[in-house]
Amino acid sequence: MTTAVGSTADKLSNLNINVDFSSSPNLRKNLSVLSPQQIELAKMLLEMGQSHLFENWAEPRIDDREKRGFFDQVARLNESYPGGLASYIKTARELLAESKAGKNPFDGFTPSVPSGEILTFGDDSFIIFEETGVRQVQNAAFVLVAGGLGERLGYNGIKVALPIESTTETCFLQHYIESILALQDASCRIVQGNCQQEIPLVIMTSDDTHSPTLKLLESNAYFGMKPTQVKLLKQEKVACLDDNDARLAVDPHNKYRIQTKPHGHGDVHSLLYSSGLLNAWHDAGLRWVVFFQDTNGLLFKAIPAALGVSATKQYHVNSLAVPRKAKEAIGGITKLTHADGRTMVINVEYNQLDPLLRATGNPDGDVNCETGYSPFPGNINQLILELDPYIEELTKTRGAIKEFVNPKYKDSTKTSFKSSTRLECMMQDYPKTLPPSARVGFTVMDTWLAYAPVKNNPEDAAKVPKGNPYHSATSGEMAIYRANSLILRKAGVEVEEPVNQVFNGQEVEVWSRVTWKPKWAITFAEVKSKVSGSCSVSQKSTMVIKGHNVFLENLSLDGALVIDSIDNAEVKVGGSVKNKGWVIENVDYKDTSVPEKVRIRGFRVNKVEQLEKTYTEPGKFSLQL
Repeated sequence: MTTAVGSTADKLSNLNINVDFSSSPNLRKNLSVLSPQQIELAKMLLEMGQSHLFENWAEPRIDDREKRGFFDQVARLNESYPGGLASYIKTARELLAESKAGKNPFDGFTPSVPSGEILTFGDDSFIIFEETGVRQVQNAAFVLVAGGLGERLGYNGIKVALPIESTTETCFLQHYIESILALQDASCRIVQGNCQQEIPLVIMTSDDTHSPTLKLLESNAYFGMKPTQVKLLKQEKVACLDDNDARLAVDPHNKYRIQTKPHGHGDVHSLLYSSGLLNAWHDAGLRWVVFFQDTNGLLFKAIPAALGVSATKQYHVNSLAVPRKAKEAIGGITKLTHADGRTMVINVEYNQLDPLLRATGNPDGDVNCETGYSPFPGNINQLILELDPYIEELTKTRGAIKEFVNPKYKDSTKTSFKSSTRLECMMQDYPKTLPPSARVGFTVMDTWLAYAPVKNNPEDAAKVPKGNPYHSATSGEMAIYRANSLILRKAGVEVEEPVNQVFNGQEVEVWSRVTWKPKWAITFAEVKSKVSGSCSVSQKSTMVIKGHNVFLENLSLDGALVIDSIDNAEVKVGGSVKNKGWVIENVDYKDTSVPEKVRIRGFRVNKVEQLEKTYTEPGKFSLQL
């Protein structure tokens, strides 16, 4: 009868595996349970100093399924990381050693202001850039980074399912898809049919968001997109680290699992590389990849012009940015020049930028210039990359992004952690590995037009110092109304001044509740073409436009107006509309009888009275009131 030890020795001999398993007797006893591939992974773990993972393993024939499950997890961690798990551990040891030594990642670098384009909304240059961007969008693919839940917001669902605003309750994902479809149609109209009919959309998900995102899409018929246009790529987590030796952390609830945490949105690059999509897009003639985050409802007001800047300036990398006050808690886009001649244009976090400036001959640090803003524009984590140089770079790096580690040490000796840590990476750090010849720039647009992220819960937002952005569901929604009101003003509509109100402890400007579907107008030129005569909207008013060919002529609105129409119906709306309208009512965010998506805003919309017209037949119509 062959003993377990004998069969193990035979198995190792047959596999030609020459490794001493004596450092882990529990593992050695269990080798007979494992497949040849799993034994190879075990060998790698031992060689990388991870024998502690097997210290509490049971005898053979006890928990064997869990043991094989452990190596299934190791295989996933190994396959999902560029260079494998051994590379992850090696990099972790290097970064942990640098962290313990207090090494400054910017040693030897001198900061300066990079070159970029600063746009003024609505002027001739802006309109030209917008038109150029709409032409280019037929050659673009869009990538949505959506790996997060809404827990930080006080919402238990996925963030992209949150309503962008309360008048129509359109969720973020629907708004993004409808914006891409509107750009797709607008591009086709400009190039008169010689266009790509379907713009690809990739959504990066996580274990937490993958199934809910797919369900949201399928239950809403992909919000009008063809399912073949949409591709979901799921991000895997990375192993946690217990100490400065990069010993992988055992899950505290399961001795047969490695503890894992998210790696960061920088994984989007390696996922795109390994998916094969980039080469497929290249073969289809695409030129641009547009990356965007999950809860910025204003973003698509900025994308056409920014894409136009990329095409005009021939940027390999274009970071969307907003004016930034000195020392404001938002990263600054910075050119870094090393003493050895290396240069790069990257995001530098606000708490690193000021000391870096002070240490390199700028004793005042990060200060405002004559414009009233810092010369270093604020990064909003939206990128436009030119596809071919992107493929060239990822072919070298396999999509790996420069990582960092941020351990929380127990004390000043930096010898042990309060809790496990992990390596992290950020999407916007992609330019760190680019050659000096890469054309890296930025496009600055007004904050009111381009940036209103929803990321803070009501309690945290209420603690924000006065004058700083709340970045909550409350401020995010009010920013939509403000932007639309200001756009209409620029187009010649008289929009009444806002009033200040407090919701969930946050004082915000409440503008007229003006919303429109992206298909009505995706650019400022389109808005201008659909507004004429003397139009006015009072502060208490709500206006919802859902049709493509809706034209406002000499409209006076003091109440609520909702216009919906099919694409082949042309509707001219004019005259005076006056009714009781839709009223904003305060809601207590602690009132659990109110749905989460409502109470995190601090208000609900009471639809008291409105004029609502729907046109379902093709033709020309006039609504004169």
